[in-house]
Order: sequence, then C-alpha cells, then structure tokens
Amino acid sequence: MHATLRPGDPPLSRSVEDYLKAIYHLSSQGGFASTSDIAAMLEVAPPSVSGMVKRLSETGLIEHVPYRGVQLSPQGRRAALRMIRRHRILELYLTQQLDYDWDGVHAEAERLEHAVSDELIERMAGSLGQPRYDPHGDPIPTAAGEIEEADLVTIADAAVGAKLELRQVGTQDSARLRYFATQGLTPGVLLTVADRQPFNGPTTIALVPSGDRRVLGRELARLLLCSEVPVQEHGHADR
Repeated sequence: MHATLRPGDPPLSRSVEDYLKAIYHLSSQGGFASTSDIAAMLEVAPPSVSGMVKRLSETGLIEHVPYRGVQLSPQGRRAALRMIRRHRILELYLTQQLDYDWDGVHAEAERLEHAVSDELIERMAGSLGQPRYDPHGDPIPTAAGEIEEADLVTIADAAVGAKLELRQVGTQDSARLRYFATQGLTPGVLLTVADRQPFNGPTTIALVPSGDRRVLGRELARLLLCSEVPVQEHGHADR
C-alpha cells in the first residue's frame, strides 16, 4: 500500500503519534480499532481515548464510524507509517550497531522515536543499507510510505508437513523474545511442521537443516509468523 509521507504535514505531539501508531496496528487488517482496544494497547483510561478520538477526528487524522470504531485517514496513515519507520530503523540500528539484544530494543526505540529528526533516521537507514525488516522481522516502511504486506501463516495454523520460513515474531515481550532466541527461533530460520496434538495441543517443529525439534504451545506458536517455502528452496534462508 502507498501513502506518501509529506514533509509539509504539521508536527504532531508525542501522544497523538502514539495513538496513530496504535490505531494503525489495531486496524491493519482492514478493520476498525475500538476504544477499548486502543485503551488496552496504550494503557490509558477509556474516557481519555474517547476524548482523543474526538480530537483526532476533528483534525482529519482518523475516521470515526459510530458503533464500529476508527480507521486512519490518508493523512493519519502517513503519520503512523512515519513513526513506524522511525521505530523499526531505531530497533535495527540499536541491535546491529550498538549490540543491543533484540528483547530490549523496543522500549529504547519507543523513547527515541519521538526525539530524533527525519534526517538522522535516513542517515541510519543509509548506514544499514536501506533495510527492509527490523530485528523481529517486521517490515520497515519506506521513506515514501510503502510497506510490505505479506501473506503469512502462524505456526499454530500451518498444516502438518508444511515447509516454512520464519518471517516475523509477533511480540515485544522481553521474556518471550529471550525464549525464542534460546530456541533458535529468529527471522530467517527454516523449519518443518512435524506434528500437532489435537484439541489445540502443542505443535512440534523440526529446524532445517539440523532437524532439531522444538515443541511449542499454541500461545507461543501463534506468535511465529511464517511464509511457505518451495521444497527445492527449503535449505538455507537468505533474507
């Protein structure tokens, strides 16, 4: 999708930027973000969300549909993608250039993303080789406002026997990220779904090429998003 980031768009407060990012994430599948979901994501009281939603709607950053929720307007989407680009480039820079662990960069990037300039972000992106993904496998929006929207499947929903490449790890929880790292479950890893127990039971996967097995409960397996890989390419991941 394309939503050109325009230098002339007015500066926004940190609070507004946080709301726009939250609404983007909650409505990214074409749906609406509810007041209760926004409140839970931002850890604020629902009345505060209602007031901000009214303000954002009046300024044209969101579109509010009564009884359904809110979606970003084109201007709001531009602003959200700008912040997401900042956040994900910061995360990658912190891990690759400053040796941060991937389980600790989210909070640091949250603090920095509102303070750094666009010029600094673009210099970081240039030094990183214009990266396409952050440390967790999430796509980085381009400076022009384009973002990859891949068709991914979670390990919990993939068919037994499927040949997969792990593309994204859908959590910022430090403990879970540390666990995935110790299990070798990081973006770019190839794996096969070896077995699944019935009634929402655990899934067993085999890593490629070692064949080492990992057993994942459904809650964790739903956090690992993968793409299917043709059998002839199911050898070494190159991303």
